[in-house]
Amino acid sequence: MELFTSVFEKNALLLAFVVVGALMLLSGWMSKTLTRGRLHGSAIAIILGLALAYWGGVSTGGDNGLADIAIFSGLALMGGSMLRDLAIVSTAYGVDLQEIKRAGVTGVLSIVLGVTVSFVVGAAIAAAFGYRDAASLVTIGAGAATYIVGPVTGTAVGASSEVIALSVAAGLVKSVFVMVGTPMIARLIGLNNPKSAMAYGGLMGTTSGVAGGLAATDKRLVPYGAMTATFYTGVGCLLGPSLFYVVMRAVVGG
Repeated sequence: MELFTSVFEKNALLLAFVVVGALMLLSGWMSKTLTRGRLHGSAIAIILGLALAYWGGVSTGGDNGLADIAIFSGLALMGGSMLRDLAIVSTAYGVDLQEIKRAGVTGVLSIVLGVTVSFVVGAAIAAAFGYRDAASLVTIGAGAATYIVGPVTGTAVGASSEVIALSVAAGLVKSVFVMVGTPMIARLIGLNNPKSAMAYGGLMGTTSGVAGGLAATDKRLVPYGAMTATFYTGVGCLLGPSLFYVVMRAVVGG
């Protein structure tokens, strides 16, 4: 047992990839088996990841969740800002700008409006719960956009780890609601063609939520909604730590 522990500690990053891969496989199986695809595997993976992080923190009394356990220390690097931001940038490079033009003005406006409204609502809720500093407000507001935009913004503006965790939780809740609610409201809002799917993806923004919801509604619409949702994430990462933060500092001070 000591030999295995020693090997795992020396190859902590490789073990982290194995653990995350196994978690994704389990989450995908749970999505198909338990929810029939209505709850996307990525959302289940995030929920399980947060639960494991909580357990790790309680068990060790540390601040880094499961990474405080020696054999899982590689999760701190794998889940750090460097690889996270690399993944975001690589995703953005996979988007063809010519495709977004097909959505026309409606698609572009949906992205800008979706990011702005989500941010304002998230920041207002944060203020209602007693947060008053600009860094916390802008981070939680960005998290209400997506659980990717929140950490990116929080890291850039120097928000605390607790606030960044709240931004992830806010984005996760939104993602789950979008996944579950999309099939229920699709007929009411005319979500039955590529153009409406692009507008919907731009307004909602959460790529996993939109993809999961559209998959349960009509799989043919998934690429269109996911495309504008990806642009939404990029726009959020751009505006969160820059324009929105400057405006928030002007409103509430430092």
